Amino acid sequence: MTEELNKTLVEEIAELLENRKFIKLRSILDEMHAEDIALLFEDFSPKELPIIFRLLSKEAAAEVFVELDSKQQEFLIGAFSDNELKEVLEELYLDDTVDIIEEMPANVVKRILKQSAPETRRNINEILKYPDDSAGSIMTIELIDLKKKWTVSQAFDYIRRTGTDKETIYTCYVRDDNRKLEGVVSVKTLLLSPVDAIIEDIMETNLISVDTYEDKEVVAKLFDKYDLLAMPVVDKENRLVGIITIDDAIDVIQDENTEDIEKMAAITPTEKPYLKTGIFETWKSRIPWLLLLMISATFTEKIIGHFQDALSACVVLTAFIPMLMGTGGNSGSQSSVAIIRGMSLHEIDLSDTLKVLWKEIGVSLICGLTLGAAAFIKIYIFDNGNITTASQDPVKIALTVSLALFATVVFAKIAGCIFPMLAKKLRVDPAVMASPFITTVVDAISLWLYFLIAQGILKL
Repeated sequence: MTEELNKTLVEEIAELLENRKFIKLRSILDEMHAEDIALLFEDFSPKELPIIFRLLSKEAAAEVFVELDSKQQEFLIGAFSDNELKEVLEELYLDDTVDIIEEMPANVVKRILKQSAPETRRNINEILKYPDDSAGSIMTIELIDLKKKWTVSQAFDYIRRTGTDKETIYTCYVRDDNRKLEGVVSVKTLLLSPVDAIIEDIMETNLISVDTYEDKEVVAKLFDKYDLLAMPVVDKENRLVGIITIDDAIDVIQDENTEDIEKMAAITPTEKPYLKTGIFETWKSRIPWLLLLMISATFTEKIIGHFQDALSACVVLTAFIPMLMGTGGNSGSQSSVAIIRGMSLHEIDLSDTLKVLWKEIGVSLICGLTLGAAAFIKIYIFDNGNITTASQDPVKIALTVSLALFATVVFAKIAGCIFPMLAKKLRVDPAVMASPFITTVVDAISLWLYFLIAQGILKL
């Protein structure tokens, strides 16, 4: 929905609410997608939200409720009668109910559980026992399970009877009397098979499954690798306990990407959207890293202080420090981001360390030579006047800066590939070793190299 269309709808709905034309308003809502209705909720006051929500059909209300943020959900739960809350919960899929419970305060959770059916309550508690980062925490038990001795006709009869309450009916799982997973069959296969065909004869036995305690990020990557729409979740004895659907896998991938981006920007990851996060919370997520990087930058200060006499003897060197440090930081960031992304996509593993290092050395040498040559030409031709005024040999100044730039780029690119892989080896998230950290280290080393080279060439 475009921003202009959204604004028009908000105005129209506000007018219908004010004039209490609820029948027309309901007809408009019936034509909208749940995601778009949830987006509209952000433009109405808390007093108006329950009125709009109650105009939705039971099925639409449940779909919209899932799309709302936790604050809106909490407010609506408080506004619901017990009967209304029960109706909404009955329409929710189990994994969505679990997600909502995990975001709610204790008093709201008690009310949700109180209005849930006993069997649903048991299932919720079963899923909640799994770690937050596990496959079990994002699975649903609402699946289609078939018997291998059934015919296609019997399978379709079963799907028609039970499919309404299942999260997906397009992938069906076959398990034995002990609930052990034996195979999988798609609805497409069922449709294209004779009605008297036996499930055992048409099911796929070479299937991908995950353990309940498998890391959910690993699960999400399996979805991407094998182009799955759903994946079975089994226990240690290969008993089918649930499935994970593609929408949940996409959520995991999105959360992981957001977390990596925040870490690469030296921000402590948060689960709230930017506009939903308060100023104090944002400050808390950023200030620890800024303090750490500020303290680590004192190494740069110490290096400059150590070579103060050299700078006093050749003040013109100071003018090239920003270029040197900026280029070094950018060079290191290029390598670190490429390596971190490669490891995230499993394109690069620790066993590839030597290959990665060899490649980055080659790239760094070529980049260093190119940038060094460009810097030499720039300084000798365009900055010649300033250097001559400073009574310095322009060739030696240009050579000093270009050699320092070459050494800085080589070091930065090697550090940019080594640090993330070292972090992986130490079981630390490689994203932590991205731009801010690399830049701080490279800044210090580049200055040290610069002044050493300057002392050697300029005899300071």
